[in-house]
Amino acid sequence: MPPRRHGRPRRAFFRAVELGAQLCGGRAFYRWRFLSQGRLVLREERVRVPGLDARLSGFTLAHLSDLHAGPFLGRGDLAHAVESVNRRGCDLVVITGDFITHVWSDALRVLDDLAALRARHGTLAVFGNHDYRGRLEGRIAEQAALRGIRFLRDESLSLEHAGARIRVCGLEDLEEARLLDLERARAGSTPDEHEILLVHNPGSARLLAQPRCALMLCGHAHGSQIDLPFLRGLGPAHPGARLQAGATRVLVSRGLGVIGLPLRVRAPAEVVFATLERA
Repeated sequence: MPPRRHGRPRRAFFRAVELGAQLCGGRAFYRWRFLSQGRLVLREERVRVPGLDARLSGFTLAHLSDLHAGPFLGRGDLAHAVESVNRRGCDLVVITGDFITHVWSDALRVLDDLAALRARHGTLAVFGNHDYRGRLEGRIAEQAALRGIRFLRDESLSLEHAGARIRVCGLEDLEEARLLDLERARAGSTPDEHEILLVHNPGSARLLAQPRCALMLCGHAHGSQIDLPFLRGLGPAHPGARLQAGATRVLVSRGLGVIGLPLRVRAPAEVVFATLERA
C-alpha cells in the first residue's frame, strides 16, 4: 500500500499539541483514564473454525497492538494490561505493531513490561508503520529478543499444541516495509495446518485471506481514537472490530496507546482475547 505522508505544517501542529498535552500531565491522565483497572477493556472473541482439529479447540490468544510508547505511555503504564493477560492463562500472546511513537528507543520504555507477559507458547510480534522510523526497526527486534519476544518478519512458526499443529505467520507492514514477501511468510505451511496471520494494517485483509487462514489479527486504526464526525478522518480508516474475509475471521484491535492527544472517545483501549473453536 502507498505510505501516507503528512505535510510539514500539519506535523509541526500536532507535535506542538502533543508537547502541550505532555507538559500538562497527559501521560498520567491517560494511564488513569484508559489503562487502569475497570477502564481498560478486556474484549472476548470466539472464532469458530470449520475443520479445526478438535485438539486446538479452546486455543486462546491475547492480542495487544498499537502501544505507541513515548509521550503518553512508558514504564509501568501497561502493568494492568500485563496482569490481565497473565491472569487469563493464554496459549499465545501476539503484538501487532507500533511499539513506538517517534524514535526506536521509545520501545525501551515498554519492553521490560512486555517481557513479563506469560503464555504457553510465548510472545510473538510484527512491526507497525511507526516502527520503521529511521529504518532502525532491527534494533527494536534485537532488544525484544533479549526479553523473549520474537518478531516474525515475513516468516512463520509452527506451534505444537496438545499434539496438533497450528501455524503463526507474521508480515512486515503493508505501508512502510521495503519488502513484503507473502510467499516467504507462508512457506512451509502444510495442508493440515490452520493459520493465524499477524499483520499491522487491516487494509488488505481480503487480499491476504485464504481458506486455511482461520484468523487474522490487526491494529493500526486505533478504532479511530476520537470517533466523532470530522475528527475520525484525521487517522487511518477503521474498518470495524471484526470482519469476515471468506473463511478468515479478521479481528482489529483498538490498541493500547494513542497519537497526538492522550484521549480516546468511543474507542476504548483494549486487550483482545481470541479463542478458537471447532465449528
